[in-house]
Amino acid sequence: MIRYATIMSRIETLWREWRTFILFIAVMLIFRSAIADWNQVPSGSMVPSIYIGDRIIVDKLAYDLRVPFTLLRIMRWKDPQRGDVVTFPSPEDDRLLVKRVVAVPGDVIALDDNVLSINGERALYKPLDARSIAQIPVPDAHRYQFFQETILGQERTIMLYDTAYARTGGSFAPIEVPPGKYLMLGDNRDNSRDSRVIGLISRERILGRAQTVAFSLDYENYYKPRLDRFFTALP
Repeated sequence: MIRYATIMSRIETLWREWRTFILFIAVMLIFRSAIADWNQVPSGSMVPSIYIGDRIIVDKLAYDLRVPFTLLRIMRWKDPQRGDVVTFPSPEDDRLLVKRVVAVPGDVIALDDNVLSINGERALYKPLDARSIAQIPVPDAHRYQFFQETILGQERTIMLYDTAYARTGGSFAPIEVPPGKYLMLGDNRDNSRDSRVIGLISRERILGRAQTVAFSLDYENYYKPRLDRFFTALP
């Protein structure tokens, strides 16, 4: 009994001394889970839109309000749109991924040798000029081709392996996206583990919309800050 009282006394002392810090941490965790978060980008699946070393800000109130630390929705006011860059846990292993919404429920989408078509409209591809390509931090850039992809009034820059190098996942037959599902692709089309591998993503898994690069570090250059990337909007 005396030992129990001693333990409780120590707990109460710790709470009095550390409660402000503990409450701060709890509030921050809830904020990052349900309101806004900042995520490190460790892979190149979204290059050239998002670089390795970018720290992106994710608006977790963009579409709905969730119970913190769960996928349970309390309120929903909007659905993801084509072109949105979103985060979600992979249905394979729950690893956090960031991809672009390319097709929404009801869309009929196909990919023919990396040429995208949605609802019967084929995307147009304009090669990037050498000056624009030189600004993209991609090792061995000569291995890739860079294009401005335009479809359904939206534009984005994508990259593909040059025809001299192997391509993966560059085609799939037309499919209709069912209700409650979304088709995700990486802008680095030949180097992205997206819906071509992990399948369509359910609405419940989408955590929020990535909108801004908070800051960026060049891992290949001694973590040098990329100042031109700070607080830039994602395309």
